[in-house]
Order: sequence, then structure tokens, then C-alpha cells
Amino acid sequence: MKNAGSDKRIHNFSNDIKDSEAYTILLNQLDKKCDLGPLKEKDVNKRAEGVLNNARKINCAKFVTGRDIVAGNPKLNMAFVANLFNTIPGLEALKEEELKNLDFPETGSREARAFQLWINSLGIDPFINNLFDDLKDGLALLRIMDKIDPGTVNWKRVNQQVPMHRIKQVENANYAVELGKDLKFSLVGVGGVDIANGNETLTLALVWQLMRHHVLAVLKQVGGGAPVSEQQMIKWSNDLVASTGKRSKMANFKDPSLKTSQFFLELIEGIRKGFVDWSLVNDPASDDKKCMENAKLAINLARKLGATIFLLPEDIVEGKDKMILTFIGSLMAVGRKEGK
Repeated sequence: MKNAGSDKRIHNFSNDIKDSEAYTILLNQLDKKCDLGPLKEKDVNKRAEGVLNNARKINCAKFVTGRDIVAGNPKLNMAFVANLFNTIPGLEALKEEELKNLDFPETGSREARAFQLWINSLGIDPFINNLFDDLKDGLALLRIMDKIDPGTVNWKRVNQQVPMHRIKQVENANYAVELGKDLKFSLVGVGGVDIANGNETLTLALVWQLMRHHVLAVLKQVGGGAPVSEQQMIKWSNDLVASTGKRSKMANFKDPSLKTSQFFLELIEGIRKGFVDWSLVNDPASDDKKCMENAKLAINLARKLGATIFLLPEDIVEGKDKMILTFIGSLMAVGRKEGK
């Protein structure tokens, strides 16, 4: 708001955004395709619809309706802004000295943040602020399952009162594990009590498989209803890269050659010819610094294509196969929409 020259400041996602003024200015600041026309509209409901029309221009009209904006629904508006930030952060690139001072948490914590971002992108209630604490009662897990696979949850079996007695929390979590097994998840040794206890390793195991299931479900949807396997994702990627005349190839999601991001950039080029400015690509990417620069470029271009991205450049350079699967899946969803 400050960079746009506005005196308005936002302190919450309820009363401060009801009049749509902040959203209108924010969207215009992020992309000039989003005009300031809504500010001329006196009716707050029509102004909110104007905001959503602008958001559609940049593929960010998710989670909220005009009514949600005017009502100041804090959780849905937070999800809207989170998705907007994930898609078009509007931040200047960090300087070398700033990058050195970044304090990244341990790998598990970074993975947890990615899963948390994915969950919140689904627009479920409640908003997840801490992956392990907020999933303990099993209720959010069941809402995630019902969101990505509608009709899966028998809500008559679910304890929905909040706050909830621990016995009820374990019952919910047990039901979530049961449904996971029905979905053919690998959950040997995982029980509801582990989720209720906030066991990080076992909670991550369940959430990762939910995220993977969602990625494959999205691909199935855009592919006309046919299920998609990981091997099909790999074959699609290799075939599309080969169609560009390039020789890069991935063996699997753990392929060490992927750390250079050369394959991802060639895949993006296959989805949309001329989209990659090859003068910006380090080829060869002979060290981790150059690999990181390529990874940042690939993620940035993927977002511009309209892909929903949850991994970080570090995940690519470090060869995090789970996160790389989601990256390929998001690119494949975009590619299939474009007939690739």
C-alpha cells in the first residue's frame, strides 16, 4: 500500500478489507492488468465483484466471494491473500547479503511449511497456523479428505465440537487414518493417537500422501477422468522435453540431474514455446549457486504459467523427490489444460 502511494494500512483481514479499497490497490500494484475501476463504484458489493474480476485476470480469484469480502470473513480472506502472495508475491529479489542471513529451519520444518501452505490453499476451515498442533483433533484432516475427495467422509462418525476432549480427538484421527488406508496410503504403524500426540514424522507421512493424492486427482480431472500414475508423469515430461529437440531426461523424481533445473526449464519451454529466456539460464549449472539461480527461475516461470507451487528452490537443489513430484504435477496440470 505504501509503494502504491496510499495512506491506507491493513491490520486485519476483516473490517479493514470490507470496502475493497485495499484489495483494489493491492491487485493494481501487483499487475497493471488489474485496474482501479472498482474504487469508482460506491456500492460495496459491486466493488467487491470488481475486485474478483480483477483477480480473475491474474488467476487468483480463489477462496472468497464478493459476499465474503464485504462480510470481512477473516479466514477466507487470509486464504485469498495467501494464495495471492504464493502466486504473485511482488517482492524484490533478495540481495546477496540478505540471502546469507536467511535462517531456514530444519528440513522437516520446511517440508511442514510447504504442506501447511497446500492445506490452506484448499480454503478449509480452520486455517492451519501450525501443522502439527492444528491437525491433532483430526477434524482438519477429515475436512481436507472431504475437500480433495468429496463424499469420502461420513460426517455422522465425526466429532465436530470445539474444543474437543482428547478421546474424541483420537477417534477423529483414527477415522482419518482408516480413510487413508481405504485410499491405499502406506500407513503401517500410524495410529490416531500418533496424530493426536502431534508426532511430526507420522503426521508428515499422512499429510504427504494426502497432498500426493490431491496432485494425482487434479491430473485425473484435467486428463478427462483417466487416472495418472507417477510413471505416466515421468513419461509425459520426458516426451514433452524431447518434442522441443532437447536431450534432457529424468529417470525418476530422485534423479540427481534435476538439481540443475535444466530439465524443468526445458519442460516449461515445451508447455509454452518461447516462454524461457535462455540468456538467464546457467548452462551448465556447475555449482550450487548456479543451480539455485536456475531453480528460482523455473519456479518463477511456473507460477507465471499459472501453476500452483509449494516447493522452494532449495527443494530442487537438494533433490527432495516428494516436492519435485508436486512440481511436475503442477506443470503437467497446466500443460494438459494447454493441450500438451
